[in-house]
Amino acid sequence: MRRVGIALLHSPVLDRQGVTVTSAITNLDVHDIARSAMTYGLSVYYVIHPIPAQRHLVERIKQHWIGGSGGKRIPDRVAPMRLVNVLANLEEAIRDFEDGQATWIWTTSAASAHLDQCLTYQRAATLLREPGPPVLLVFGTGWGLAQSIHDSATAQLLPINIRHAGNYNHLSVRAAAAIILDRLLGGLTNSIAVST
Repeated sequence: MRRVGIALLHSPVLDRQGVTVTSAITNLDVHDIARSAMTYGLSVYYVIHPIPAQRHLVERIKQHWIGGSGGKRIPDRVAPMRLVNVLANLEEAIRDFEDGQATWIWTTSAASAHLDQCLTYQRAATLLREPGPPVLLVFGTGWGLAQSIHDSATAQLLPINIRHAGNYNHLSVRAAAAIILDRLLGGLTNSIAVST
């Protein structure tokens, strides 16, 4: 299986009007995506933010769970938080993630104007089981990644599409990450422990 990592971008992302902005760190995103990354065997989880104070906040969250009272109370949270790597931009994450061959960047979105050009989950899961470059899955906060990130990616995954009454489609990024990781890697894990 290829090496897989995940990156959560806070800039450049979109706001509800489609304007490019920088969003704030959310504690639950850091914590819950780290747990999903650990569950599905990812090698790293990058939390990317251009503002030093926001990166410092993530480092404080990490330390609470690795060497602080959180880790002492709930030791199962230590290993996932060790996967978290805090960087200023996506380029730094790509350089850090590469292992001698060009990294494939797969982006995600709740919507896509070009569904016919998106990578299906079935094809993506097959690719991950074949030899090849490492894959970095990139998620955006706010209302999703800026178009420039999609344009520079190797591929964009299909939006999560679940048919139901009302067509509501506004998952939290941590929920979307868990669903996508399961679609891509769920068949490769032995068992999944659920905890609160």
